[in-house]
Amino acid sequence: MRAYQVIEFGKPAEFAETDIPTPGAGQVLIRTNACALNFADLLMIKGTYQVLPPLPFSPGMEVAGEIAALGDGVTNLDIGARVAVYGGNGGLAEYGVFDANLCVALPDEMDFPTAAAFQVAYSTSHVALDYRAGLKSGETLLVLGAAGGVGLTAVELGAQMGATVIAAARGADKLAVAKAHGAHHLIDTDTDDLREVVKSLGGADVVYDPVGGDLFKAALRACNPEARVLTIGFASGDVPQIAANHILVKNITVIGFYWGGYVNFKPEVLTDSLSALFAMYKDGRIKPHISHQLPFDDTADALELLRSRKSTGKVVVTL
Repeated sequence: MRAYQVIEFGKPAEFAETDIPTPGAGQVLIRTNACALNFADLLMIKGTYQVLPPLPFSPGMEVAGEIAALGDGVTNLDIGARVAVYGGNGGLAEYGVFDANLCVALPDEMDFPTAAAFQVAYSTSHVALDYRAGLKSGETLLVLGAAGGVGLTAVELGAQMGATVIAAARGADKLAVAKAHGAHHLIDTDTDDLREVVKSLGGADVVYDPVGGDLFKAALRACNPEARVLTIGFASGDVPQIAANHILVKNITVIGFYWGGYVNFKPEVLTDSLSALFAMYKDGRIKPHISHQLPFDDTADALELLRSRKSTGKVVVTL
């Protein structure tokens, strides 16, 4: 089979011919139809992500495809079934082996690119806002990086949950995308004073932050008493340090959230979330935004769209 592999950390990945893997006990072999990209894939290629597989490996966390073979003990899935799976890596290859208990059956209405784009972005926001932060109807949600892969789903789901959504992003074009997905108020982080604008709107009850850096600091200072701040990631490259006295005075809770971590200690949180989200999709309540869909041969170009921040929503590679 053909695979896009990282041979050495810090160097560009490359295409290689490898053997089709064999599923072990409790695993399935999936013929990949689509793989959605994430900022974390860039970190994996550099060797700076918090969880790194052994070399060589194929990046690509989100896979959608058809089951091609079953490992021993797998009885709840059939060959030919259409599934989505978060594997952590391995998606940028024509075939991949994944744990069967992480596979989620696709609705008939959902195509493979949509399914691949659906998983991390929507479930990250769903689990973060609902399970971790307990966002309530009527509260104010501030979303940083609001036009990005996860930020845009936080805008959409926050609005679905009855929150007043403040979307913060760079430039009018990205803010227009956020508005189209349910944002009530817009902040251009290139020109606006985030702290002052949020405070003028009554302050934030929940902050969703995949960016970090100075925006995190400004958002923290715009929080209401008993606000919850979700640290989703650090796309700015700057991991902020938290002044404990600031969170003490306002009784603010800072919540660390790593979606992929649930794979290892509570996978049902993720599969339950995806099942609920697929039901919302079937009802027409949510719709993934894919700004770019490229063929497998153009994987390097697809990754560059993320690196250069030229995408909105999700970038998907199709095989």
